[in-house]
Amino acid sequence: MEHTLECDLLVIGAGPAGLFAAYYAGFRDLRVVVVDSLPEPGGQVSALYPEKVIYDVAGFPAVKGQELVDRLVEQAAQYSPRYLLGHRAEHLAAHQDHVEVITSQDAVIQAKAVLITGGIGTFTPRPLQDAEDYEGHGLRYFVPKLEDLRDQDVLIVGGGDSAFDWADSLDGVARSRTLIHRREQFRAHEGTVQKVLAGDLTVLTPYEVAKISGDPEITAVDVFHSKTGERRTLEVQAVVAALGFTADMGIFASWGIEQRKRHLLVDAAMRTNLPRVFAAGDIVDYASDPEAKVRLIAVGFGEAATAVNNAVPVIRPGAKVFPGHSSDPG
Repeated sequence: MEHTLECDLLVIGAGPAGLFAAYYAGFRDLRVVVVDSLPEPGGQVSALYPEKVIYDVAGFPAVKGQELVDRLVEQAAQYSPRYLLGHRAEHLAAHQDHVEVITSQDAVIQAKAVLITGGIGTFTPRPLQDAEDYEGHGLRYFVPKLEDLRDQDVLIVGGGDSAFDWADSLDGVARSRTLIHRREQFRAHEGTVQKVLAGDLTVLTPYEVAKISGDPEITAVDVFHSKTGERRTLEVQAVVAALGFTADMGIFASWGIEQRKRHLLVDAAMRTNLPRVFAAGDIVDYASDPEAKVRLIAVGFGEAATAVNNAVPVIRPGAKVFPGHSSDPG
């Protein structure tokens, strides 16, 4: 590898939003480098949820996570972006006419603009309390292969989108599915909740895990009602703790990017406070209205296109933000 790479646009993050940005930047005739700390494209989707079915991407009534990633890579490939996988972006310095980024593998990228969509790779699952001895012995925080839980009795812990997505994906795979949540209200998408609750999923609320049993593999879990203290024993062989993830956002602060509640602040053009540095996807909040952000893959696609189009006049002074439609005759 050359020690220094030059490009028009550096995309930090090879998740869905970053991959679509790589395609769209190619469509705008930009030379693109994509950096991600993970060893393959796809971000958290490929690393954590490759078999989870996604229902809210335009044009796909339903699509598995890895299939969506594969399609995005194929779409971007027509413009030949260069990937630096296994590279964590460590240092960023914005200059008057370019941005310089140095990676954990000592690659130096000089870009006329940068688009951050993730790719830092420091997300970690929120642990299930006092359960670390069962990691790898029936306890998991995500399910890369649904077949690993074929014909097992599965307990899902959580009340958000991931918990209900796993409950839905395991229908017809697991022998039985039980979901517990410490609150009576759920945080998941209403349509998914209704669909899952209409099936044969057993739901216990407000319940929490009291004790996991088994030596070394899980054989049972004691749960308790958080208001009455009532205890029940569930005979299960697998626990999926869908409690969410935390991410280390400190590196962005060291770069000087303004944040609010662990998200990068952007304006309507997806610009951060640093010159030539844009951001899009789940990693951002809107500076003007913190309540307006909707964290969906579909939204990330639109933000990526907005960011790329607004980066073009920065990269090529005098160029227009709007390129015309891709269906227009060339």
